[in-house]
Amino acid sequence: MRTFFIASELILAIAMIVVVLLQPSKADGLKGFVTGTTETFFSKNKSRTKEAFLSKLTVLVAILLAVNTLALNFIGK
Repeated sequence: MRTFFIASELILAIAMIVVVLLQPSKADGLKGFVTGTTETFFSKNKSRTKEAFLSKLTVLVAILLAVNTLALNFIGK
């Protein structure tokens, strides 16, 4: 059982790294200062974009990682 949790911890940790690295950068630099904020289709429908999906996936993987870590601690050696 402990081996299963250790393997899943490794898989979840790698998944967390990949999901975080896939997310786009939030820093626009001077782009937002010069052009201002504009309304686009994606800003109006933000809940249906790839960014929203990656954000929700990050939260899910983080929760699973935390639960798995707690389970490993309760199992002990």
